[in-house]
Amino acid sequence: MDLSVLIPTHARPEAIARCVGALANQTPPEARIEVLVGVDGPDRGEGRALEPFRAGLDLRVLDGPQAGPAATRNRLIEVARGELLLLLNDDVVPQPGLLRAHLEAHAGRGEPAMVLGGAPFAPTARDSLFDRLIRETSMVFFYDRMTGEDPARDWGFRHAWTLNLSVPTRCVRAVGGFCEALPGAAYEDIELAWRLRERFGAPVLYRPRARVIHEHAYEPGGYLRREETLGRDAGALAIANPECALELFGRDITSEEELAYCAQY
Repeated sequence: MDLSVLIPTHARPEAIARCVGALANQTPPEARIEVLVGVDGPDRGEGRALEPFRAGLDLRVLDGPQAGPAATRNRLIEVARGELLLLLNDDVVPQPGLLRAHLEAHAGRGEPAMVLGGAPFAPTARDSLFDRLIRETSMVFFYDRMTGEDPARDWGFRHAWTLNLSVPTRCVRAVGGFCEALPGAAYEDIELAWRLRERFGAPVLYRPRARVIHEHAYEPGGYLRREETLGRDAGALAIANPECALELFGRDITSEEELAYCAQY
């Protein structure tokens, strides 16, 4: 098996059906591809929504208790047969050539790398100023700063976002997979990337041709809740991996001085 596509999902049967459906016609004929979907339980129709794609894909759907994306991805990593893992979110729509671009990015490399594909936000029907800020600036991700840069540039572990990221399976297994002490969708991807860099010196390379469309619309309130979640989960990261947190934030966020500042704020 050449490539295992790993997608955790929770209570979004329509989204996972769009994602997997877009993969159905993309498998390069010269590569062996499997698609593994992890239902971060309970099943709310995800299995039924994926039934139409079983005939055209090597597709497995694994159910499990609700435990968050890190634990769900780890369950998929355990059974993945591919030499490469492609980590996707369930709210992305793979674009033509996605699988081929990821495979080509790793082909012939002597040393392991993490390959980040492009994931622009989909335009919304209303397309407000806030929508454009999310889509065209670095309010969430930093793709606007990355386009047109040297393909050999190492963007560092901070840019290893698992909405569209591929990495050698053996490397992920060697570092123990995702940290399940980080149960939310915040920092669990870049914490893994930090360990992959430390263990293997793996760079993060950007390949915009490996493209998905991110169908996630933010309202201002949702964006603020995201920022609150990032702030709260930063503490969990600092406990789980103090060295990673220190490099990421540039200071010890568990210090008495920092905690006093947070309390005052």
